[in-house]
Amino acid sequence: MKRLKNGDTCKNEIKSAKNFRKEVPSIVDELVASCSSAGCFDHVSAEPIPHREAIIDILHRLALILYPGYFIKTRLDSVNLEYYLGQQMTSLYETLSEQIILAIRHDCIRHNKPCIHCDPLGHELTVEFLRKLPALRKMLAMDIRASLEGDPAAKGYDEIIFSYPGIRAITVYRIAHQLYHLNIPLIPRIMTEYAHSRNGIDIHPAAHIGESFFIDHGTGVVIGETCVIGNRVRIYQGVTLGAISLSKAECRKLRSKKRHPSIEDDVIIYANATILGGDTVVGARSVIGGNVWLTHSVPPDTEVFIKKQDLIFGAKQYKKQAVKQKLRQE
Repeated sequence: MKRLKNGDTCKNEIKSAKNFRKEVPSIVDELVASCSSAGCFDHVSAEPIPHREAIIDILHRLALILYPGYFIKTRLDSVNLEYYLGQQMTSLYETLSEQIILAIRHDCIRHNKPCIHCDPLGHELTVEFLRKLPALRKMLAMDIRASLEGDPAAKGYDEIIFSYPGIRAITVYRIAHQLYHLNIPLIPRIMTEYAHSRNGIDIHPAAHIGESFFIDHGTGVVIGETCVIGNRVRIYQGVTLGAISLSKAECRKLRSKKRHPSIEDDVIIYANATILGGDTVVGARSVIGGNVWLTHSVPPDTEVFIKKQDLIFGAKQYKKQAVKQKLRQE
């Protein structure tokens, strides 16, 4: 068998690679054809949608405004505060208005709505949202104070703002909630799902959450679209405030109805509790214990706990062997 030189080997490999590369156009043809199929999803020949990375950038810019001085490397003081906020707000206005206009125009054309003059409306809604930022800062300040009051491990407000996933998730939720109630499509859900992916806390932007809200630890928390939560509520990791699973037909009927529970003021819900259903109301000042499954209402000032389980204590295997050996020796 004739042995190939290195140069000949390379030529053969290049030739082989070209043969494989020739297969690509036929695969492209199949992909193009699949775009005309009703069974697949694409966004071809439609208006551009808001850009996910731009939405994430908007959240970062808002953090710089809502928590001035926390997430920058330079000093911020009374001398440069006005200049700093002016720069940040101007930049935010430009970016946010562009994305809101894209969202409105896409929704309008996608659903064949009458013209609503997307550009001026987008700018108007952006200014309306920016006007809400001072009140939003005050609301978030109450959430941060509730975190310090509710968690003995917290050493101070700085630690909470920098490191608590619950505060990060609540911050994004409160931003998205304001945009949602301005009837801006797509953007609020993109924001909260981004926070969900980062913090493991899933809060729908349509949920109504009162002041001084505290999520401790947070991983696995789910708060559904039609939830109504009162003031000074505290919940722990793994809590689900969800809807009861329904058939397709029932799901369609209830799409615009209340499907998630209401939690009144000063309620505490411990880890891994599941509370389901639109008619379920947890009365004020109640305490829901860990791992509770609740699908009906409870009156105010109620404690709901699982009955104490029977625990079985047994010696580890090596201890059992030592006891047996001791018995033999005796």
